[in-house]
Amino acid sequence: MVPADAIRTIGICLPQVPFVHGGAEIHALALRDQLRERGYQADLITVPYKWYPREQIVTSIRLWQQLDLSESDGRPIDLLITTKFPSYFVPHPNKVLWLIHQFRQIYDLYGTPFSDFDANDRWDEKLRKYIIRLDREAIQGHRRLFSNSQNTAERLRKFNGLSATALYHPPKLHPRYRHERYGDYILSVGRLDKLKRVDWLIRSLRFCPGTVRCLIAGSGPESGKLETLARECGVADRVEFLGYVDDQRLLQLYAECFAVYYAPFDEDYGYVTLEAFFSQKPVLSAVDSGGTLEFVVDGQNGFIVEPNNERQLAERITLLFKDRERCRMFGRNGQSRVEGISWDHVIRELLGLRP
Repeated sequence: MVPADAIRTIGICLPQVPFVHGGAEIHALALRDQLRERGYQADLITVPYKWYPREQIVTSIRLWQQLDLSESDGRPIDLLITTKFPSYFVPHPNKVLWLIHQFRQIYDLYGTPFSDFDANDRWDEKLRKYIIRLDREAIQGHRRLFSNSQNTAERLRKFNGLSATALYHPPKLHPRYRHERYGDYILSVGRLDKLKRVDWLIRSLRFCPGTVRCLIAGSGPESGKLETLARECGVADRVEFLGYVDDQRLLQLYAECFAVYYAPFDEDYGYVTLEAFFSQKPVLSAVDSGGTLEFVVDGQNGFIVEPNNERQLAERITLLFKDRERCRMFGRNGQSRVEGISWDHVIRELLGLRP
């Protein structure tokens, strides 16, 4: 194994769903850039990933198992940092796991409407057990185990019996987030899919004052359904679907909203929470939102409500809309909660460097 202070060439392993760019990609790119800023030769190593039909899952595992990443163009690769299923199956004598997530459909999403694996199908159950066993064996081959949140670490402990240390890192645009005012809109940011539960926010607007607006930044497979829902709920005139927004627009949206809605189901980490807090904005989340709850404290820097309880969510939105001093207090508390998160700590831990 290459000593920590002798590491120079680092590969960051990331499965890539073609034409999809989300939190995992932002995570890996940020790590690469931070390593390069510190003088390391760092690059992303990606392999196209597909999880359907079922046999593709095993094929994806085997693709990573067959890679030779001991060197590239005659130059040794000193360290691999693997990130999510199935990148951690790659063989290498010196690899560290920074787990974003595993194949969630057979883990925390299993038995929920968010998984297409059927707990009553014996072949699905057999494949599930097979992958869990392979995961444990592959992950044990790493020198050190880290996760992007305590929630992700807890899944690894619960399902695989392995311990990982949570490493929190700043969101993409840190330290450029800012606060300007508490405007008339609540902001939702992220990919529009079922797990993010943006439909709940739209339905709740029916019970908010008519002057409350909602801006939704992001795109995804649920966008059409959400636009239809807004019309059916009679709030289409108060909901604006922005689609993809560039960095400058995103910073401005955070700077001027009065609060941020972020209540996904069992989130791994949740950049949006940190982006909101760095912008001094309160966050509305749910009791089952996973990693988000490692930062949001009910009644101190935001509100945590029961999932899909539209009236309760509307009540909390209205409370913040009418009380800007509470928004200001919650926002400052949120900023204090995340201000110590830094890349320096993350990189020292991943590389095994002394402080």
